[in-house]
Amino acid sequence: MIKCSGIVVLVMLFLTKSSAQQSNAMLPIQFKLKFNTTDVSKGTPFISAKGDTLSLETFKCYISNVKLEFADKTQYKESNSYHLLDLDSVHSFKFELAKTTNKKISKITFNVGIDSTTNTSGIQTGVLDPMNGMYWAWQSGYINFKIEGKSSSCNTRNHKFQFHIGGYRAPNDAMRTVALNCKDDNLVIAIDLATFFKDIELSKDNTLMIPGAKAMELADLTKTIFRLE
Repeated sequence: MIKCSGIVVLVMLFLTKSSAQQSNAMLPIQFKLKFNTTDVSKGTPFISAKGDTLSLETFKCYISNVKLEFADKTQYKESNSYHLLDLDSVHSFKFELAKTTNKKISKITFNVGIDSTTNTSGIQTGVLDPMNGMYWAWQSGYINFKIEGKSSSCNTRNHKFQFHIGGYRAPNDAMRTVALNCKDDNLVIAIDLATFFKDIELSKDNTLMIPGAKAMELADLTKTIFRLE
């Protein structure tokens, strides 16, 4: 009887430990840069819906304020939630959340860009360090979304296009929120640049470097380019 009780205790301890390990498991979130369904790499040519042949040289994007919503409507919010996706750093497209529950995920939300409070909090470090090339100045703040490349359609020096989307002061707050409904915990999120370029004619529209009405228009477009794979 004593042996049996001991076995029961050991089993209970194992199950408790296993449950705790599951609850504290790290949940990976993977972003993938796409042009329709094709993976994007530097210098690879693509053809937009407008017929422009283009290739990418730079892609950087801030993802912040990541939240998970569960089936019971409770939420998990990542603390100090700032991530910089960078085409020059393949590892930047994947990060992990400390998932503290086994509840089913129903939605993931995040911001494309940096909030006004952070923009006005002085010089930052880590992914928010101005040395990352995603900061204009204190008057204009962070660049939320940067994409640069070449297209023969561009009547610019070296046929370059540059879109730097940012701004945090009303009425030109360019941060946008994305909400994606989830079927399971497999959080692989495509960033479809074909959607970004589908209404842009690079012969006419190829340069944006300041906050303003055009940045707001393109910021609205950034909300539409994310989808769960």
